[in-house]
Amino acid sequence: MIKKAVYAGTFDPFTNGHDDILRRSLSLFEEVTVLVAVSPSKKPLFSAEERVAMLKDHFKNEPQVKVDSWAGLLVDYAKNNNIGVLIRGLRPTGDFEFEFQMASMNNKLYPELETVFLVTEGQNYYISSSLVKEIYNHGRDVSEFVPEAILERLVKKLGES
Repeated sequence: MIKKAVYAGTFDPFTNGHDDILRRSLSLFEEVTVLVAVSPSKKPLFSAEERVAMLKDHFKNEPQVKVDSWAGLLVDYAKNNNIGVLIRGLRPTGDFEFEFQMASMNNKLYPELETVFLVTEGQNYYISSSLVKEIYNHGRDVSEFVPEAILERLVKKLGES
């Protein structure tokens, strides 16, 4: 059994959909690193440090979960940390084509890294970080879309709606 996996994304913010994928992956792997991706082409609401802090707070009672950030290629992080599996969540919104292309390139760059796709559960398939931010910015309640620790940081960052 492969012991270590990585679940990477911008997680801006981390949603219940992300949480579902992560928690289900814990039954498959001994350790999962939630890796906050730092992308120069994206302008996140939360800094990488803030996202790491939120995730560490959210998973403070989960010894199987590690939290880190990375500004390089994911395959390099996996190789440097002896991680053999990349976890990716799939929604029925056209994710597969992009994810398949990314998995194929990752395999070319680091053949020892296997990509495992987990299908997002029905109650979460329509949730995305960008939609959560949009809804919140229009004064609506997003508490059913994000974990409580994340909601607290969102309210602090953007103010009460």
